[in-house]
Amino acid sequence: MATQSDTMTSGPAVHGRALASARANGAQAADARPKLWFDGQIADVDALQADLTTHAMHYGSGVFEGIRAYATASGAAVFRLPEHLERMRRGAELLGMQFDAQQATEATLATLRANRHRDAYIRPLAWYGEGGFGLDVSGRPQHMMVSTTPTLVHLAGSRARVAVSSWRRNPADSLPPLKLCGAYVNSILAKRESKARGFDEALFVDRDGFVVECTGANVFAVKDGRVTAVEHRDALPGITRDTLMTLSGAVSRSLTFEELLEADEVFACGTAAEVAPIAEIEERRFGDNPVTRELAALYARVVRGEESASAQWLTPV
Repeated sequence: MATQSDTMTSGPAVHGRALASARANGAQAADARPKLWFDGQIADVDALQADLTTHAMHYGSGVFEGIRAYATASGAAVFRLPEHLERMRRGAELLGMQFDAQQATEATLATLRANRHRDAYIRPLAWYGEGGFGLDVSGRPQHMMVSTTPTLVHLAGSRARVAVSSWRRNPADSLPPLKLCGAYVNSILAKRESKARGFDEALFVDRDGFVVECTGANVFAVKDGRVTAVEHRDALPGITRDTLMTLSGAVSRSLTFEELLEADEVFACGTAAEVAPIAEIEERRFGDNPVTRELAALYARVVRGEESASAQWLTPV
């Protein structure tokens, strides 16, 4: 979304006050207030507020990404930034938003520098802003922000216990598998259900018994040492998934739930989750996950610039 200050209507950033409690890390001074990039400028997060008529607040008319930066021997670097922003561009285009990938790149790097973050989670968000109610977004102001916080790990980096959700994943012919804000209510419902049952995460399975993905992560299976990336038209085309397929030589194919339960190992993956071993799915318990551990260690070296494959995927801050 093009958000140059001369073409944008200045306005509030969604979640600004919530982000004010984020703790600083790395070299950030203890008394420095967290900062974010909003419509072309760096600002203190607690200086921004959202108008209560913001369209995205009422209808989910926004698109976002989850990106990670890592401390490397050469300084902080963002992992696969162009690929994340290209996916965000596709979502913005779908909603009729303008999107400038170069500006988004510069905004991401500027926000990391302003917060002095090295290991960080990065959240760019583009959305339709204030105005009257109604579903027509034409002519509405568009906004963009980039926020960075100290590293957030989805699934807490632990061996997760997973429940099969009674909810179905949004079908791709109803909601394309992109990071559209409103689409994630589906994941919230599944996550709430699984947590209420005492599990850590939820797994979506379609009506024909094929595995889709978890609420915010793709799924892999390991059988007899062979790695399979679960493929499904309703699943997000994960960038971490693509990375792990390249690193492991995994085959991508559809997998039934029964096949998943017969695997020797199962793991989830995503930008926040990285490589997260699954300890159990419903009543099926998995063992020590040696292949998963090996891939997790390799991935950790790649994102920190310690492997030959790293150079093509890291954008220096």
